[in-house]
Formats: sequence, C-alpha cells, structure tokens
Amino acid sequence: GVGKAAFALQAARELVGSPSMGDHPDILVLTHPPKDDKEAEKRAEGKPYETKRNIPVDEVRAMQRRLTTRPTLGDRRVVIVDPADDLEASASNALLKSLEEPPQGTFFLLVAHRIGRLLPTIRSRCRVLHFPPVSDEAIDEILRREAPEADSVTRSAAIAASAGSPGVALEFVSLGLGELHRLMLELIRSGDPDFARRGQLAEAIGARPDRQRQLAAIDLARSVLAQAMRTVTNRDIPALAAAHAELSRLAAQAPTYNFDPGLLVMEIGGLLAAVGAPREAAHG
Repeated sequence: GVGKAAFALQAARELVGSPSMGDHPDILVLTHPPKDDKEAEKRAEGKPYETKRNIPVDEVRAMQRRLTTRPTLGDRRVVIVDPADDLEASASNALLKSLEEPPQGTFFLLVAHRIGRLLPTIRSRCRVLHFPPVSDEAIDEILRREAPEADSVTRSAAIAASAGSPGVALEFVSLGLGELHRLMLELIRSGDPDFARRGQLAEAIGARPDRQRQLAAIDLARSVLAQAMRTVTNRDIPALAAAHAELSRLAAQAPTYNFDPGLLVMEIGGLLAAVGAPREAAHG
C-alpha cells in the first residue's frame, strides 16, 4: 500500500527503455495466477477472477523458459515478482537458481510485503529498498476517501495498526479488525490469567476465518507488539522480542501450512498474553 508495485513497474519500463504505459514483451510479471481453468477464462475475457493462494512453481518455470531466449525489443529484460513473499516453497527454490545465475541483461524486481517470509538465500542476493511509511494524516485522508463507512475510532485503530501503509489500513477496515485490535491491546496490557480474552479473540476472528483473515490477524499482532516496544522498559524487551519472533515464524509458515484456525488464534493470544503477564523485577 505504499507504492512498491507501481515503482517496480516504472523502474522496469526505464530499464527496458520504454517509459510509456502499456504492455511490454520484455517485462515479465509473476503474480497469483487464476485458481482454475474457469477463472482463467474469466481473465481472458477481462472479467474479475479468483486467484490461487500462492504463486506456484509452474509460473517460475514458464518464466525461466522465456529467459532462454533473447529479449524481444532490446538487450534488457525485467522480471517482476509480486508479491515474492507469496511464492510457494518450490517456486522460491526455483527462482533462487535464476537469481544465482541471471542471464545477461536480465533484472529481477521482487516486491515483498513481508520480507521475513523470503528465503534468507533470496534476500542475500538482492538489494533491499525500503519504502518510507506514509504519514498518519495522509492515511487518514485516504481512509476518508476510500472507506467512508469507517468512523473516527475505526480510522484511528487502522492508522495505528498500519505501520505507515495505506493498504494495510484499508485491509484493516475491510476485514473489520477493530475488535481484534482492541482485544490484542488488552492482552498486552493486562495478560489473560483466566483465558477469557483469548476466548473473546477467537470469537472476534470467527469460527472459520479464511487465510486472508488469519494472515491479517498475525500481522496485526506483530504491529501491536512493534508499537508496544516503543514504550516499554528494558525489563520487558526480551518478552516482546520473543513473542515477535514467534509471530514472525507463524507469518512465514501461514501462507503454505494448513493451520487449524482455532489453535492458531489461541497461539497468537497466548503470545500476547505472555507479554502482558506480570513479571517480577530482577534482583541485583
């Protein structure tokens, strides 16, 4: 939601020497393909279509076959992977081979929303370009324009959870994450000695949340922890860091693992509750 994909496309156009808009034969974009043949027909007809949850290895293999030929209009070719953090494990390993030995004149632009999900070996072969967060005022303006149904309380919570990303803020509103955000804050502040808040968290996320909502809940919990780190004492930092590391692990596994939604939300709640549990001060 901060312009990474738009930047990647414009950078690709500059690299192949065609800054004007429109499709270019030497710019290859790997993204979520249609879910099945029926959805592929919808795409061909220009209709809205459902996509696969991840980018499969077949998409990478097809791109690699294109790389065995020369660029069509010049001596450069660009491959955009968006989002790279949604590559299946086999697709990531296949892409790694191309990154290790890229054909001459080929550039790879990987758009990542959650860079921790990328293989360390992929990250080590890329230059990382961080995009600055958007100001709270600008995100509020975007929410007022794009999500007029959101009240001031919802907008404030969405901005706090967005970490500077308008896209995350809009997702927060569209998925109705306000109650989840409130309960997560309570878990961090007060813990959950009787498991009541964890039960409320499970109710708020729903009995059968889809994968998008599960991923949003994990990312929201990470955002809440990141905010908490700004105001805690040194004594609390190890617990926060440990919880954040576990949530990062869950975020990396959730796109491909078939987690039980109920157990997943209880694990998220448990990690947040552990941060909020009373701790005795160290003696010394």
